[in-house]
Amino acid sequence: MASQAQTPATPYDLIGGHPTLQRVVERFYDLMEQDPAYAELRALHAPELAPMRHSLTGFLAAWSGGPRDWHTENPGKCMMSAHKGIAISAAVAEQWADAMTRAIADADLPHADLSAEMTELLARMARSMARN
Repeated sequence: MASQAQTPATPYDLIGGHPTLQRVVERFYDLMEQDPAYAELRALHAPELAPMRHSLTGFLAAWSGGPRDWHTENPGKCMMSAHKGIAISAAVAEQWADAMTRAIADADLPHADLSAEMTELLARMARSMARN
């Protein structure tokens, strides 16, 4: 009997999928709401963060190799185009990177190397959105 080739596990699978990403996102937005160090970042968002919590969880799922629902819900968009009209300063981009770094660390992902790589890539993406 021939064995079927298994699809390699994606980062999404290795970190624990949607529940883990949701934990990261919840912590990220909780930090943004509660820690004054992220006041500038918080000010760029709508008063109600539930839609952003949903959107970022979906984006991170697709970004890490999981379900691509975010792309279906946001046809033709990427993170850069989704933030195009927002004046993101270097300081705000750094706040985002710092809050995400803390959120990933607090989520205690099962693979330290993967956690560090995710942290670095997301921080670089945030910093690349700075417009001044």
